[in-house]
Amino acid sequence: MSIFGLRTSNPAFNRYFWRKQKTYSKSKMSISGIIFKSFAMLTLVGITATYTWRLFFAGVEVKWYTTIGMFVAIVCSLFISFKHSSAKYLLPIYAVAKGFFLGGISAYAHNRFPNLPFQAIAVTITTFFVMLFLYRLKLIRVTREFRAIVITASATIFLFYFIGWVLWFLKIDVPILWGTSWFAIGFNIVAAIIASFSLLLDFYYIDRQVGRYPKEREWLATWGLLITLIWLYVEVLRLMRKLAIRF
Repeated sequence: MSIFGLRTSNPAFNRYFWRKQKTYSKSKMSISGIIFKSFAMLTLVGITATYTWRLFFAGVEVKWYTTIGMFVAIVCSLFISFKHSSAKYLLPIYAVAKGFFLGGISAYAHNRFPNLPFQAIAVTITTFFVMLFLYRLKLIRVTREFRAIVITASATIFLFYFIGWVLWFLKIDVPILWGTSWFAIGFNIVAAIIASFSLLLDFYYIDRQVGRYPKEREWLATWGLLITLIWLYVEVLRLMRKLAIRF
């Protein structure tokens, strides 16, 4: 079962991007290549996030860094989505832009609740390895039905966020997204769980493509993992912030 042609909740791993192509390249995708590129891109995210963090605590208004970073990352993702060969050129820009965005929201959270971003990072890393452990031991099987559920839930969540952002720009509040009610907290919990399950789908599709597709596809795989990891971190940070406000 697929939705809009997608076989995973992550746009980097849908059928369009992984379709067969004639290639004479002897160099194929590898796990080590994906790991290396992922660490390199996460380093870029960390550098720009740290820079934005320092600006914030130096008294500089970082709202525009955060906003522009978010939109640049979205534009890069759209370009990569429709022209996947551009991934190796746009992914570093995407990582830098996401760093500005994450640095801004993390600084705001730390300013009100000290060390909250570091706790969110720890939870994100732990979740990543737990999901990898569950996938490798096949304790959770990525079946067709499982993929369909995660895809549908992810699409619904992103639709809610898109509508929420549009209404936010129109100065209309959406309590279930931005509030601290139990309904809002429940929404965040569900979103964090779905983001965690999305990692399983990413592992599954990378596992199927390693050794079969050209090495340049490692950039797409890295992009996909970055999307999921950043989504998971943002959901965890928002959830922990809301819980801190409530308690």
